[in-house]
Amino acid sequence: MSTVACPNGHESTLSDFCDVCGAPIGERAARVSSAVASPAPEARAPSAEAGPRECPNCGTHNDAAAPFCEACGNDFTTGTMPRPPAAANASPDLDVGVSPGPSAPVAPAIAVDWVAEVWVDPDWFAAQESEDACPSPGLPEVVPLRLQSLLIGRPSISRNIHPDIDFTGDPGVSRRQAQLTSDGARWWVEDLQSSNGTYVQSATGPIPTTPLPPGQRRELAEGDRVYVGAWTRLVVRRATSEEQTS
Repeated sequence: MSTVACPNGHESTLSDFCDVCGAPIGERAARVSSAVASPAPEARAPSAEAGPRECPNCGTHNDAAAPFCEACGNDFTTGTMPRPPAAANASPDLDVGVSPGPSAPVAPAIAVDWVAEVWVDPDWFAAQESEDACPSPGLPEVVPLRLQSLLIGRPSISRNIHPDIDFTGDPGVSRRQAQLTSDGARWWVEDLQSSNGTYVQSATGPIPTTPLPPGQRRELAEGDRVYVGAWTRLVVRRATSEEQTS
């Protein structure tokens, strides 16, 4: 199978975009270079004083200096949309009847013996002094924990981030906030150098004020609460019999 070198030195099986890092190759790279060197007036990067940039494709408001739309991945420089995942993962060998190679390994699945309760916590919100409006507290969202390692965060199409526990509604949660891991009997949480920190406290303790050191795993005791973002509280617990079979 023939490959081409992308500008970042990766060997790609695709000739237009690198299937490793997504960088444009060949004619695509030339078009992007030309667009960056001499953008049309409407495509020029906004000044530091400019307000949020509205995506012309989906209408989402992004940071003024963002090169891509966080919602749909639209490239603000070239005005092109990212290729769909099926096209990005396709191999030229499929056109000549060659079976694709094995897919990348994924975290092993486990039985639904554990769930995470995700709460809106008004006390945690008050301690954060966030300018955002806190949602109305109510019953928690119960998330089954089917993997031994789960990413907590908010999704980003342009960065290819797809959290296992999605906190899209809380703007204080980082794209890659924290990692939950288990050996089947115990659970640990690790902060992934998040912007606002990851905090742990027992159910009877006060609102925590000291975040976990990034990169260090903390074992969760029964009833421990994990606090992230502007108002989110997470509790890992054993699944009920109904939750195990749902």
